Amino acid sequence: MVVSVANGANLPGGATSVSLRALYDDKSVYVLAQWADKTQSYRRAPWQKQADGTWKKLSDPNDLGGDSNLVYEDKLALLWNINDSIKSFNQVGCLVTCHPGETKPFGNKYTAADGELGDIWHWKSVRTGPVGNVDDQYLDNTRYDKDKAPEAGRKSDAKTSGGYSDNQTADKKLPAFALPDNKPAPPYWLLDSEKVAFDNSKYQPGDEVPSIIIAPMTGDRGDISSAQLWRDGIWTVELSRKLDTGSKTDIQFTDLKKSYYFGVAVFDNAQVRHAWNSGALKLTFSPAASSGLTTVKALPANHAGRTTCKVCHEAGAAGAPKFPTTVNHALFEDNNKFCGTCHR
Repeated sequence: MVVSVANGANLPGGATSVSLRALYDDKSVYVLAQWADKTQSYRRAPWQKQADGTWKKLSDPNDLGGDSNLVYEDKLALLWNINDSIKSFNQVGCLVTCHPGETKPFGNKYTAADGELGDIWHWKSVRTGPVGNVDDQYLDNTRYDKDKAPEAGRKSDAKTSGGYSDNQTADKKLPAFALPDNKPAPPYWLLDSEKVAFDNSKYQPGDEVPSIIIAPMTGDRGDISSAQLWRDGIWTVELSRKLDTGSKTDIQFTDLKKSYYFGVAVFDNAQVRHAWNSGALKLTFSPAASSGLTTVKALPANHAGRTTCKVCHEAGAAGAPKFPTTVNHALFEDNNKFCGTCHR
């Protein structure tokens, strides 16, 4: 499907379109997302050496608190309605969980009542993507509290290791670690496994050092894997996860006969001001795929030398079995090599 998203910062007119495709096998579900974004944003609040030798962590001068739209990263988020628990979500979509104008410039996110839960798949191009992760989070009905719940209902699943953390000294005046050989950024992230002690003498005024340290997450928070590519103004991101993770804060795709409702959001170099879709989107599982390949017949030996298949099998010519109706073979390539991926 192609989904229009709007009202986001930095995107032309605040809008773009997201192409979504999905596949699944007996263990996992895979989602491929593509959208137009003319700039790859990865310069996320780096440390920069000043002319007087001090270091400054760059920020958006218009940021009123957790609302950077200048030195940040690109992101993608999918919000799923766990067990259809969020009232009206399946009709209205993500908007039922958004509460603009509350205490923060872009409002808060939470569900209306106890027991209403959403599963957030939050891909981040700097903090999770380079290590093949998606930040697995969830949404509940917690209201905003400056000290106890600054993110309101948005929370992270439990993890056993990994994740991302700020690269700074205890007094927050300098970076604590650096890229290998103390080379200046880019990249604008430090792999925890490759970080080295920060050496101030290696840098000239204007040089930058990443402000974030990242490592692959394990445990519940690391359930979702990713691969990413930005090229020619297009982001391509693949997300994959087990159909059933066993976690109460994840949506479980255990019933392949039902539909699962979700919303999508795109962040263009924006901390919170994302573009979102109107209404609810729906994922359904093709029953043909659920049967697997156990009943697919192999190509018979007398097909040797034949280059195409559809000319006979679409019409059932010469006694050839017609394509079954449960799989739309019109979408497949018409050659023996392609057909052999299933009929082997």
